[in-house]
Amino acid sequence: QVQAVESGGGLVQAGESLRLSCAVSGSIFSINAMGWYRQAPGKQRELVAAIIRGGSGRTSYADSAKGRFTISRDNAKNMVYLQMNNLKPEDSAVYYCNVRGIWGDSWGQGTQVTVSS
Repeated sequence: QVQAVESGGGLVQAGESLRLSCAVSGSIFSINAMGWYRQAPGKQRELVAAIIRGGSGRTSYADSAKGRFTISRDNAKNMVYLQMNNLKPEDSAVYYCNVRGIWGDSWGQGTQVTVSS
């Protein structure tokens, strides 16, 4: 199994930036992809960005994240990052790190991001 622990959330003003980090541990060799999801109150959890662990690290983004957010990974450190720029109030949510492998999905506990206008 794999464990994921997020950090880096907080309260910022609109237009500012935050970087979320996710430390991954466990059966690293069995990981296929990693991603960031978010869930705002009263809404379903949604994919923000994802990255393939191997090869070139192909990425994908939700339309709302394109041009503002960047997902990256450091396989040597077993870390996944989400750089969020030009944050908007609608980005406020609990952000979850997701790790997907042959066993299924593992989730972190979440980190709160609040963007004030």
